[in-house]
Amino acid sequence: MERLSQLRGVVPIAPTPFHEDGRVDEASLDRMTDYFVGAGVDGLTILGQLGEAPKLDHAEGVAIARRVIGRTALPVIVGVSAPGFAAMRALTREVMEIGAAGVMIAPPNTLRTDDQVVAYFRNAAEAIGPDVPFVLQDYPLTFSVQMTPAVIRRIVTEIPSCAMLKHEDWPGLEKISALRGFERDGTMRRIGILVGNGGLFLDFEVERGADGANTGYAFPEMLVDVVRLAAAGERGAAHDLFDAHLPYLRYEQQQGPLGLAVRKYVFRRRGIFTSDAQRKPSQALTATARNEVEYLLERLGRVDPRAVGPARF
Repeated sequence: MERLSQLRGVVPIAPTPFHEDGRVDEASLDRMTDYFVGAGVDGLTILGQLGEAPKLDHAEGVAIARRVIGRTALPVIVGVSAPGFAAMRALTREVMEIGAAGVMIAPPNTLRTDDQVVAYFRNAAEAIGPDVPFVLQDYPLTFSVQMTPAVIRRIVTEIPSCAMLKHEDWPGLEKISALRGFERDGTMRRIGILVGNGGLFLDFEVERGADGANTGYAFPEMLVDVVRLAAAGERGAAHDLFDAHLPYLRYEQQQGPLGLAVRKYVFRRRGIFTSDAQRKPSQALTATARNEVEYLLERLGRVDPRAVGPARF
């Protein structure tokens, strides 16, 4: 439990590499794991929405977790969201036995009231076991479930195994401030808050009290540097670096399979993935979109050469 609750910094959401025929690309999976380690991240999250988890069967998910966990000493969080608790429980048990640091759970889009949201996560925690730490994923843009700060406080207070919040509400700066305010006034225990949304608001989120990023941006080195610079009090340098990446970051943050296509294209471009294929249903980049990405990367490379140079492993 403590390993996850104390996790801070950058914990990227990893995409899943596939061959053109849809098979999981294990060699690219290994390169990606090594790349993240070399980028200085603090942990990894696999089998999330960005990892196309709903397109994988149970055996594939376990095999991916086994391969990544076995290749790095970093803490690995595994997404286990599922339509039913039986599938969630089965995947959780296997990945925790392999050595996962914890799991991430998102709410189903059928929840409408505060009581329903709290009850769902209480039941989910009971299903996976009270000794399994979990990350509460708050992503209303995708899951259509609204969690107010008060609801998150209820979940954290009533469910001891809730170890971290993945915050990707938008706009969400005031939510971070409210949650840290609860901690200061003693009405909620402290939990880690890592932010998503591609890091689109990371520059101010860390100033509001976020502990780092838990997102799938194609250049996690930037996220690492921004979090480090902010922690060191170098506000101007943190914002300067973030601002240089913002035009490309914004383009990559397009919702759905298009944003994933951009990320995978850049991973292939950097030599991390052999192919930028997604499992179907999918959306490939058009020639126009590829040219736009290349233009944005060329501009970014004038400030940050990592955008045009090869990936380091």
